[in-house]
Amino acid sequence: MTATHEKYLNRELSWLGFNQRVLEEALDASVPALERLKFLAITSSNLDEFFRVRVGGLQQLEARGATRRDASGLSPREQLDAIRDRVARMYAAQYHCFLHEIEPVLARAGLCRLQPDDLTSTQRTFARQVFDEQIYPILTPVAVADGSKFPLLPNLMLTLCVRLTPTSDETDSPPRFAVLPLGPNLPRFVSIPAERGYAYVLLEDLVTAFVGRFFEEQEVVECVPFRVTRNADISVQEDSASDLLEAMQNVLSQRNLAQCARLEIAETASTHSTQFLLDSLRISPERTFNVAGPLDLSAWFSLTDRPGFEDLTYEDWPPQPSPAAPRDRSLFEVIAAGDVLLCHPYESFEPVVRFIEEAAEDPEVMAIKQTLYRTSRNSPIVEALQRATEAGKHVTVVVELKARFDEARNIQWARRLEEAGAQVIYGVKGLKTHAKACLIIRREPHGIQRYVHFGTGNYNEATARIYSDISFFTVDPDLSADAVAFFNAVTGYSQPQKYRKIAAAPQGLRDRLLELIRTETARARDNRPARIIAKVNALVDARLIDALYKASQAGVRVQLNVRGICRLRPGVPGLSDNIDVVSIVDRFLEHARILYFHHGGDELMFISSADWMPRNLDRRIELLTPIEDVECRRRLKSILDTYFRDNVKARRLLPDGAHRAVDRSDDEPSRRAQQELYRRAVEAFDLAQRSRGTMFVPHRPDSD
Repeated sequence: MTATHEKYLNRELSWLGFNQRVLEEALDASVPALERLKFLAITSSNLDEFFRVRVGGLQQLEARGATRRDASGLSPREQLDAIRDRVARMYAAQYHCFLHEIEPVLARAGLCRLQPDDLTSTQRTFARQVFDEQIYPILTPVAVADGSKFPLLPNLMLTLCVRLTPTSDETDSPPRFAVLPLGPNLPRFVSIPAERGYAYVLLEDLVTAFVGRFFEEQEVVECVPFRVTRNADISVQEDSASDLLEAMQNVLSQRNLAQCARLEIAETASTHSTQFLLDSLRISPERTFNVAGPLDLSAWFSLTDRPGFEDLTYEDWPPQPSPAAPRDRSLFEVIAAGDVLLCHPYESFEPVVRFIEEAAEDPEVMAIKQTLYRTSRNSPIVEALQRATEAGKHVTVVVELKARFDEARNIQWARRLEEAGAQVIYGVKGLKTHAKACLIIRREPHGIQRYVHFGTGNYNEATARIYSDISFFTVDPDLSADAVAFFNAVTGYSQPQKYRKIAAAPQGLRDRLLELIRTETARARDNRPARIIAKVNALVDARLIDALYKASQAGVRVQLNVRGICRLRPGVPGLSDNIDVVSIVDRFLEHARILYFHHGGDELMFISSADWMPRNLDRRIELLTPIEDVECRRRLKSILDTYFRDNVKARRLLPDGAHRAVDRSDDEPSRRAQQELYRRAVEAFDLAQRSRGTMFVPHRPDSD
């Protein structure tokens, strides 16, 4: 019998493996320079969240004296040690790439970071004027006499540690320190006039150059940037919260007071300054990272789409209009004629937005019910829901206030919709509502018609341009009845329903997946064809992993595309010989969850909002939606197969948790899944346009 720690990979190290795959895109010299910079920014942002949530949680376990080992056999202390080692190597690779590979290419192209000492006299005069007029009046240094008076620094705020000369000439007189928070509103990149291209000085470098202005008649010995990451693993106590909205606002405040999970400091910092920060922040050296370049590379994301440097980016792939949802026809008419499946971002997200906007304007629409988990800053969907409410329609919105790091925005939307008159539900007590569903009730000549949208991604038109997701529209009577039952269960006190076709977490979804896996396993044991194909973002749940192991041992061929965390060990003799796991990291973030089961030749296909993780299956409201329309199912299977043919961006998971590039023979053509999916979207739209051009469409008089 296989030992538990030999069956499962470590969750945290698997996540770091995913971030390493993102970093490998930045390390790839064949990727355009600004795209490489974008991947660097993403790896930095990912690490910020990883430390705030996962590392912060492990540190809390260790502080409580927890020694229990996880399923991979590692204690909290051992996990933290392994994380530090991996992250240190990641930092080294990030900054070598940034300083020695990407920045030289950008500088040659005219996008140049300057040091204050590099400025010409004219540029220095300009920089001094910017400092005097736009920076000096805003910033405020804080003198620190001892660690007990150290100011509370906001999470992830770039700050300068300033070391001043001692007050006494005695050799053992201690140095004096001040901290200078650079604030949330000043631009990180200060534009500097240049003969060509775009030149900039970093805010921290500019302030350092003129920092003496803050300390007249004192000598500044040292000025180094640092940044604190605070633990964000703080959740609302819903059982004792009388007002969830107010309680969530308190959580946001608590995060600014939380314990330090990480200290980043420029590697040029002296021992004096480093020790001062360690003592003041009460943080151990093992939580400290000395950084070999500018802190917070995620800030460089804002430079990656700067005009004038398009030759340093990927060729533009604008989302294509879908022939299945033509803009000159009402979506209600289109959906009533047949199910519609869209693949974003290759196909535009516009039909999803239009679906809700049409409902807001259509006088025959009686009600709209929708879930909102993450939205854009100026969401047209929220605007449409507000207009629908003001037009007298019944609007019910489930706004998930507990969507991590989007809480403040969701609170704002909830209040706006409430003020407009919508019925707003703040999710479900004890659970996060992560399902993606919209139900529209419309009065039609034959009676009441229900239109439903199910998706794998958020109702966010901004991220829909960079996330790969699936949208599905239908008037199927069973699915629309399930949508009604779903919203009734979420918004009322009713018990979860027995659905006709969908499955929902936390009751039923895992059981349905286990049933589907076990059915394939039973067929394989009877020497009948059996196959499972799944595309998810994470595979963590032990019960599902164990079921897949049993399926493999019975002879089921299992193909998994897992973007991020995967605790399953593939290819282990006697355990998972028939399981193959690949991961794809490319220009778009893979986000869709698509499932296939051979089912004796009667192929079953599903889309889902849920990853295969305990949090999704036990602590979130999620949906698993069958795709039964023949054409939609065929297309979805084709999309799924395309990912498993990728031999350019795909990485295969090895039994030890490492990934390596998928093997490709010299005479084998390159196949890049995302490029193939975009090519198909372009060809489908072009074909539809040509077909329209060869048809005679008469104008008909409007009927009374």
